[in-house]
Parts: sequence; C-alpha cells; structure tokens
Amino acid sequence: MATETKSGLQPVSLRMRRLRTSPAMRALVRENRLAPEDFIYPLFVTAGRNEKSEVSSMPGVFRFSIDRLAPEVSEVASLGIPAVLLFGLPAEKDDVGSGGYDPDGVVQQAVRAIKQAVPSLLVVTDVCLCEYTSHGHCGVIANGTVDNDRTLDLLARTAVSHAAAGADIVAPSAMMDGQVAAIRAGLDAQGFTSTAILAYGAKYASAFYGPFREAADSAPGFGDRRSYQMDPPNAREALRELELDAAEGADMLMVKPGLPYLDILARARDRFEHPLAVYNVSGEYSMIKAAVRLGWLDERRTILEALTAFKRAGADMIITYFAKDAARWLREG
Repeated sequence: MATETKSGLQPVSLRMRRLRTSPAMRALVRENRLAPEDFIYPLFVTAGRNEKSEVSSMPGVFRFSIDRLAPEVSEVASLGIPAVLLFGLPAEKDDVGSGGYDPDGVVQQAVRAIKQAVPSLLVVTDVCLCEYTSHGHCGVIANGTVDNDRTLDLLARTAVSHAAAGADIVAPSAMMDGQVAAIRAGLDAQGFTSTAILAYGAKYASAFYGPFREAADSAPGFGDRRSYQMDPPNAREALRELELDAAEGADMLMVKPGLPYLDILARARDRFEHPLAVYNVSGEYSMIKAAVRLGWLDERRTILEALTAFKRAGADMIITYFAKDAARWLREG
C-alpha cells in the first residue's frame, strides 16, 4: 500500500506485517497483556468435612469443605493470583436465607480459614441469598415475587457478617434496587469503612449460568430471575445500572456474563473510571471445556484468547474458573 507522509513529499510503503515477523516483535508491540494479577478465582465452599467433590458440568471445578481449603488457597496464592471469590453451600436452607448472614455460616467460616492459611490473599464474598433460600431466589418472597425492600436489610446483614469474618471485598449480586447503598450504610455503621464493594452492576438474566446453579445448588424452585436480573437485549440500561451502583458507593463495578457481553464491558470502560471486573461465567467455562474434550479446540490458546478479549474490552479484573491454568501458562511464557 502506498501512502504519503504528513509533509506530503515522500511516498512510503506501509506493511502492517512488519510488526508480526517474530514472537519477539509481536511481544514488543502487543497492546494488551494478561498476568496472574488480573485474576480472581471463584471457590465453592460447602458444609461438612473432608469434602472435595467435582462439579459434573464443570470439569476441574470442585466444592470444598472448609477443612480442605488451605491447600487450594495456598496453591492459588503461589501462582500469583491475588484474590478468591467465595460462594457457600449451607447445610440447611430456609425461606429467608438465614444461613447467608449467620456469623458461623459456611462462608464466614471459610473467610476465617483462608485468612488464617494465607493472610495476604484477598477474599471477596458473594452477597446474595439464592444459595441459602429454600426457594432458590435471591431475596424474600412476598405475593409470589421477590420483595426488593425487605431483602435489602438481609443483604446488608450478610455483607456485615462477611466483613466481620475478615472479608476484604463484598460483592452484592442479588440485583435488588438500592442494594449497594444499603450495604455501604450497614458496613459503615458497624465500623467496616475499609471494606470495599464490588458491585455486580450489569448482571444479565443469562442462559450461561446453568453449570453454576449445579455447583452452588442455587436453581430457583419456581419461575426465573428475569424480574430482577437484566434483559439480555438491553445495553443502555446496563449503563444506568452501573451509574446507580457507582452513585450508591460501589468501589468497583462488574459486568456479568463475559464473552456474550463484551460490548457492554467496552461501553462501561468508556463511561467509568472505576476499577472494572468481568465474570467469565460457568457456561463459558463449560463450553470451552466440552469443545476441548472433543478435540475441537486447543485448550491453552482458546482460553488465553478468551481472557485476552476481556482485557482488550477494558476489564481490570477477570473472575474466571480458568485462573489457575492461565496463571501457569502465563508463567511458562
């Protein structure tokens, strides 16, 4: 291709392939780079003892009892991954999800165990009630639907109990209106002013959560979550949701799911200066794992390409079940 310099005097030949001629050249001009420090690793913790059970729809992902957590989180930290995100499976459930805000609940015990095993590891806790309610919805049911305002107090109590156990970051995912403000007020009132909030700001009612619902035993017992999670066709609405969470005091914002919503992630990056997370959810993980198992995709290249897409779209943090494998590969170079 022939073009001219800015002076208009000297024709030059532009060949884009010059910057792709070798691995060293490609690395030199690379625009986005992955690192283990970008990752947050999700963990499922369950009541009981001596439990490490694989999730059938998520090969390589396990549920751990608290007494089996120390080796896992030590490995996570040794790989340079700075944080884990906890989801709890309680021994019992009830209509109001009281296991979620029990000071001795499964997540609260797990936070304490992790902080004892690896004090430097950041602990993020999911703040929702779906794993703890007998009906599987994210809040209190009244007249056949989730009561937004009655749920807020329980979410705040849950966040406070996590902070009291030692959580560094609480991550409200219930998609209740006003949940960030309620949690911030609850944390501050109890003296947890340094506990950060990572808001699931744009969380869509997605088909890609299926394997997670097995892993966390959190499928709704009736209906679905479309009345409070976002409608997938909507993009401008996601920015409104994120703006509300930012105004209510969120320290970090999240888009969930990841790969089907890269456009939302990019729009969020253009609009907000907050640290921005993306959740590479269970369905995305399981699809890649299934294709790899069938020999249709190269595992390492596919996973690193997908994770790089999140960085390119603007994510600062990537919540991913691939974190350990990706960290190993990145260290290998």
